[in-house]
Amino acid sequence: MLQLVGLDERRKDIVKTFSGGMKRRLEVARGLLHEPQTLFLDEPTVGLDPQTRRSVWEHVLRLRESTGLTIFMTTHYMEEAEYCDRIAIIDYGQIVALDTPTALKRMVGQDQVRLTTSVPEQAAAILEQHLGHPVRRTDDAIYAEGENGQALAASVIRQLTLADIEVLGVNVTVPTLEDVFVRLTGRAIRDESASAKDRMGSRLRSRGRLRR
Repeated sequence: MLQLVGLDERRKDIVKTFSGGMKRRLEVARGLLHEPQTLFLDEPTVGLDPQTRRSVWEHVLRLRESTGLTIFMTTHYMEEAEYCDRIAIIDYGQIVALDTPTALKRMVGQDQVRLTTSVPEQAAAILEQHLGHPVRRTDDAIYAEGENGQALAASVIRQLTLADIEVLGVNVTVPTLEDVFVRLTGRAIRDESASAKDRMGSRLRSRGRLRR
């Protein structure tokens, strides 16, 4: 396990001499040491360098495939949440969404392809006929949506090329879990400590434990 998290050469050192990232790696190694059936992780790769983060996740996912390991993880990092089969988004202690990563991302829309061409009006007409539905235009840009942005981009570029229309630029935008989180919980930055105190005070007042 120490080799896995890159601490084998420090195995005889006192832990209090470790950096914050090294301590996090040691926590991960300790959690995996006995090959548990269920593994609880709290932001498991915070403070780790990219190489160690990748190594840890590769090992954890191999364990899941080979032993049926169940992983229960809490995290604010959406790239970690992508590893999960199901995700619950929690806002102020309430579950506001629970589904697979793919299904959650569909909540904020499909993949979007943005195209610019030398003749946008003609290009838009061709794409609408090809796709069977209207496309959106903003100035010189044309927007089309679909479930697979890469495949959609290849398809519309091929149609325009066959029509001898030059494609000047193309960009594919894919919904992210961060988009989902912001959509469901709001864009305002929150003072977590103050909010926690307010909620605790409210709960205590409702139980008659605080007196004015």
